[in-house]
Amino acid sequence: MNSGISTAWDKVQSMSDGFMALLPNIVLAVIVFLIFLFVASRIKAIVKRLTRNHRYARNLGLVLGRLAQGLTILIGLFIALSIVIPTFRAGDLVQLLGISGVAIGFAFRDILQNFLAGILILLTEPFRIDDQIVFKNFEGTVENIQTRATTIKTYDGRRIVIPNSELFTNSVTVNTAFDNRRLEYDIGIGYGDDIDLAKQLMLEAIDSVNEVLKDPAPDALVMELAESTVNIRVRWWIHPPRRADDLASRDKVLSAIKKKLVANGIDLPYPTQQILFHDQTEETDGDVWRQAAPRLRSRQREGWPSGKGEVPKPRRISDSLRLLAQVRSPQDGNGKT
Repeated sequence: MNSGISTAWDKVQSMSDGFMALLPNIVLAVIVFLIFLFVASRIKAIVKRLTRNHRYARNLGLVLGRLAQGLTILIGLFIALSIVIPTFRAGDLVQLLGISGVAIGFAFRDILQNFLAGILILLTEPFRIDDQIVFKNFEGTVENIQTRATTIKTYDGRRIVIPNSELFTNSVTVNTAFDNRRLEYDIGIGYGDDIDLAKQLMLEAIDSVNEVLKDPAPDALVMELAESTVNIRVRWWIHPPRRADDLASRDKVLSAIKKKLVANGIDLPYPTQQILFHDQTEETDGDVWRQAAPRLRSRQREGWPSGKGEVPKPRRISDSLRLLAQVRSPQDGNGKT
């Protein structure tokens, strides 16, 4: 019993002595690693500062800064490990973890895919920081393009984090890619209104809005002869093409058009539907109606005048029911309807 305790104590004491012997190296390794962390952050900041004022080099600066930071931290880690373990080599780290190159690729496939997609996005610049984009059901302003994901701030104050691989492999609408942007809206006027006059009034209303560009000039085009309206599409351009400018110009343009048309007697009709009640049917509608058809066919057909004599006045529903009762009464034999 005493022999076992003595052996265990000797091992603990040996480990303690070994730790105390390594303690100066550990402290030195921590200090060296912290120095490399500080140097890496400074390198990243310097690269970003050098490219901050150059719009087309800004994303390249982000890429180079992050790569330089990561490489510097990795070098500092290897140096710190070599101080603690003098026999340590870079290849020993992979061997220590027991992970081969193929296993690393499978284990970090998604991370590497997003990382490479982030690098390509920063280099090819399909969109930049502060651009306003639409991706699937998300729309907002690009806040940051990281190596793993891109963050956008929605117009209602939420943050959306999107993996870079999805952005790189799917369609993205960039609303602020160009200096100007065209907006459009369909307005319906009545069939009895003068189309040319309505177009002229719409263009005058649009020209009165300061946010609308004069070049390219706005236009008005007839797009559809709908069920209740003649639809005219008005189109105008704005600068800059941001969401706030879109909403502001749309509000002023539509308000000005509505006031202009109403003031000049142009109708803005509601959707309407015409329903015709008639008592004329075809032969396939049944025996009862088939007996009434010859009497009715000479006066009215499918709800419209037959073209002979006076136009019959519309019957009330009660009149139609009374006529039906007269047709059915001889068949019943008892006078009941």
